[in-house]
Amino acid sequence: MDWTFLTAGLAFSTLLAAIFFAYISKRKVDERLHDKRAPKSTLAKDQDSHAKPADV
Repeated sequence: MDWTFLTAGLAFSTLLAAIFFAYISKRKVDERLHDKRAPKSTLAKDQDSHAKPADV
């Protein structure tokens, strides 16, 4: 086994892992975006800027 196969395998698996985590993150964001009960960001126009942040 040559070192180039190992390097290519690691690069490809890293790329696949990054795509997988990006896809999962996008799904979570889309679910939260369409959830009417999700707390609004303090940066939203119709939310008090002194309210508790949504992520805490």
